[in-house]
Parts: sequence; structure tokens; C-alpha cells
Amino acid sequence: GAQILCESMVREGVEVIFGFPGGSVLPLYDTLPQYQQLRHILVRHEQGAAHAADGYARATGKVGVCFATSGPGATNLVTGIANAYLDSSPMVAVTGQVTRPFIGKDAFQEIDITGITLPITKHNYLVLDAGSMAETVKEAFYLARTGRPGPILIDLPRDVQQEQAEFSYPSKVDLPGYKPILQGHPAQVKKAAKLINEAQRPLIIAGRGVNISGACAELKWLAETAQVPVITTLLGIGCFPETHHNLSYGMLGMHGMAYANMAVGAADTIIAVGMRFDDRVTGKISAFAPHAHVIHIDIDPAEIGKNVHVDVPVVGDVKTVLKALNKLILPV
Repeated sequence: GAQILCESMVREGVEVIFGFPGGSVLPLYDTLPQYQQLRHILVRHEQGAAHAADGYARATGKVGVCFATSGPGATNLVTGIANAYLDSSPMVAVTGQVTRPFIGKDAFQEIDITGITLPITKHNYLVLDAGSMAETVKEAFYLARTGRPGPILIDLPRDVQQEQAEFSYPSKVDLPGYKPILQGHPAQVKKAAKLINEAQRPLIIAGRGVNISGACAELKWLAETAQVPVITTLLGIGCFPETHHNLSYGMLGMHGMAYANMAVGAADTIIAVGMRFDDRVTGKISAFAPHAHVIHIDIDPAEIGKNVHVDVPVVGDVKTVLKALNKLILPV
């Protein structure tokens, strides 16, 4: 089982793992030296492993990976997993678990980590059969990096790590209930373009979704063609050049620029791109952009209309949607 996990991670392109060993993951750590492709970085505390995996994912765009043992090792990952979840970082956390016969018996260092992390993971797994390990890893990495990225947890009983099974890595993932929408609805894209073309004081608010999608060039083209100023959220910094003196208005919100917040108050059209209208950005909702029609482009339909009323929702991948939208934008 431990070999299947490591071999599967190699197949997924994993190069770096952050972790801290413990009793329930010793079979996995015994196996690691067989895989020179996997560089393990020993942290001083499991929380550091989760934060490091999150940071690695943000810096590289790859899925960050961390290991921890059962019980306190697993619970020490929680803050880092929650951080990755809220900031949409692709991450796979592997935790050890007590052997299968002891699950549910309050065994030494047993904890229901799948139950604990259910609200802060995109999905999680308790692997009860080494034969299903490869498929689980394939699904975990696919879920972590596609759609709105996020953390996945794999809980791995010690005896499953030691169990023998035949290795066969699946070539594709079959998840019928999981189909992220990438293409924005054409009618909604047309409505958004009409609002932008008719706007007198339009404003773009760009978030982390622009960076994740790799849509910086499309955003810049939209801003320059329609002459729309761009404000970024904290996590959106870097998606638009702040040296663009005519159109860069910096960061908004509680810790942002006063003029950026004033621009939001004066705008007649807000184009929100890959951001979630966090309370640090909006402040008092009723006073946020009081004169503006709001266009919201996001891959996660749950974010649209969650905090701020949206006039034109567009669900889809930011890069894909902006490419379609830009075709309809009239130059200023």
C-alpha cells in the first residue's frame, strides 16, 4: 500500500513532500527511500507541513503534498488545510490512521480526521483497501487541481500501508457527479459585454481566480481595450501590473488604498473576476458599490450572489470566459 501511494504520486508529478513522521505512517516513511524522485522535507511541526504544502502550491502552481501521522499529527494539519481551502490552493494531505480493526474503538492516537476536515476540504478519503489506493490518489490529485482548486485529505490506516495489492494506475478519472463548468453561458457573456460597453464608470475587481486560471493577459487586454481601471484583492495582487499608471488602482478593502475604495463607491459597473467579495473587501454590504451593476465571473457557482447581489452572473473558468468576453468588447 505504501509503495502504491508513492508510485502513484510519482505518476502525478510530485517532486516535493513536506512531513513529520509518527507511528501510524512509519511503513510509508520506510518506503520513501525507494523513491528518489520524491524529495521529503522534514518540518518541525505538522502545521508547518500543511502551510509549506500550501505555499509550495501557490508558488509553483503544482499540487502541494504533506504527510502526518494519526491523532495529534493529523489535527495539527487542520489550520493549514483550512487556509488552503479558503484561498483555493491545490493540496493533498496524507494522514496515518490506526489499523482497520481499531477504527472506531478510541484506540491510541485515533481521531476521526475525515470527519474533522469535512468542512475544510474539497473532498476526503478513508482508504480501507490497498487495491483502491491508486484510484484514490488519481481522484485526489484530479479534484485538487481542477475546477476551483482546493485541499484533499487521504486518511490511511497503518495496516493498509502494509497490505499487498497489485498496482495498476488508472489512465483517467471517472467522477460523474463532478463536472466543473469551464465555458461561460453565451447569453450571460453577451449581457456582460453589453453592460461594459455601455458603462460610463466601469471598474474591474480582480482576485486570485485570475492568477489560478492564468488569465493575466486576457485581463490586461480587457482593461486596456475598454479603458477600465483594475483593482485587485489581496490574493489577486500580481494579476495586473501595478506599474500601469493609467489603469492600476492597487488593492481595495480594509487594508487597501483609500482611492481604490472610493472608486468602487463611484463606479456604475463592477466586473468582479475570480474573487469572492470577502468581508475585508466589501465592509458594510449595503454600502458597497451602491450605484453599480455587478458582473461576477467565477468558476464556483456557490460564490456568485453569496455576499453581494449580482446582476450578471457568469459561471466558468476565468481565462475561458474572458477570451469569449473580449471578442465582444468595443475599443474605447
